[in-house]
Amino acid sequence: MGEFLPESGEAAEILVVSLESAEARRAAFAARAADTSLAWRFFDACTASAPGMTVDEAAIRRNKGRAMSKGEIGCYASHFSIWQDMVDRGVRQAIVLEDDTVVDWAYLEPLARTDLHAEGIDYLRLYAKRPTWQRVVKRNFLQHSRAVVELVGLAYGTQGYAITLAGARRLVEHCRTVRRPIDDEMDRSWAHGLPNLALYPAPIFEAAIVSDIGNSRFVPKNDPLYHSPRQRVWRQIERARMRMLKARRLLER
Repeated sequence: MGEFLPESGEAAEILVVSLESAEARRAAFAARAADTSLAWRFFDACTASAPGMTVDEAAIRRNKGRAMSKGEIGCYASHFSIWQDMVDRGVRQAIVLEDDTVVDWAYLEPLARTDLHAEGIDYLRLYAKRPTWQRVVKRNFLQHSRAVVELVGLAYGTQGYAITLAGARRLVEHCRTVRRPIDDEMDRSWAHGLPNLALYPAPIFEAAIVSDIGNSRFVPKNDPLYHSPRQRVWRQIERARMRMLKARRLLER
């Protein structure tokens, strides 16, 4: 079992990212969360860039082969704003969910009261969209047969995660300049130095609801900047950094 947060075991802040206009999605989430003892609130999702962010359009085109959509910029700004607010207010720990998630509240209740920083966990994914390389970090975490694993690679998705103040500080500093979608950036642990930890099996899953971000992000990578010799070399370096991180983790075993 993990150590409890101080101040009488108070729970982490729980924020549910949702467009202010998404009344049906908000009502559905609230209905699913009706029986939890945890306090949570909606965070009005951003629809444009946020203060403190700089959008590097050329870098985005180099990295993704296209421009980011308005929805992707809003998603990036929403999570960046949450971290910035944590830093500004000194919030020790938060759990961030999106409004299309189905949550195992029975597991989140002890998780929200666990001092994750004391456990050596400053960022903890609650869901990932695709499998990638992983290693077990902690077994039986708060529950028998629930493990903390470290992911190395692009797992994608911002459906849910827990983050400490230390983790928020690290991501705020690293993510001020927008060079790729926020989930891509959060996965790049070899760049920002924050281990990409996740729970297995995941205590939340994504409901089958049409994404607010849209499908423009799935278009072919036709931008000449993406196919430039410079960018081809950069992608080789990126893959090498990922392989080096995997190798270090294997040696640490």
